[in-house]
Amino acid sequence: MHEKLPHSNREMFSLLSDLSRAIRCCQQEAVFCEDLTFSQFFILDLVAEKGQLRLSELHRILSVDKSTTTRLVSPLVKQGLVRRQKSNQDSRAINLALTKEGESVRKRVWACISRFVDVIQTGIPEEKQAAVYEGVRIFLHAMRNACAAGPCRM
Repeated sequence: MHEKLPHSNREMFSLLSDLSRAIRCCQQEAVFCEDLTFSQFFILDLVAEKGQLRLSELHRILSVDKSTTTRLVSPLVKQGLVRRQKSNQDSRAINLALTKEGESVRKRVWACISRFVDVIQTGIPEEKQAAVYEGVRIFLHAMRNACAAGPCRM
């Protein structure tokens, strides 16, 4: 059946496959920097940005099961980067807060990410960077819409 796909569909599928392979360094299970996965750093950074973050809010932001959120947060707690504390407003709610070590690791990971992004940017001609960023934003928006509808439900 795929033999009949127009060239543009084949090309888009090939680009999606290549993109998927290219961003494996950002997948949930791969260590990204400072012994953290990309998802764990995303959580660490969110907690830092918000000052305190309810675990229930994190579930919504990540769009994953509660057990997955707990699995991602637990190593951060064990490493002493994030602490769990009961909410003063609701004893059933758990808040996450960054520790001093978490702040330090966050700074080091941002330095690592800056180097990573610098390397990526050197591969994009300066005069095309704005167009590439805009194209990626448009592409991500289209992907979110397509994924929300379900890839084979169209």
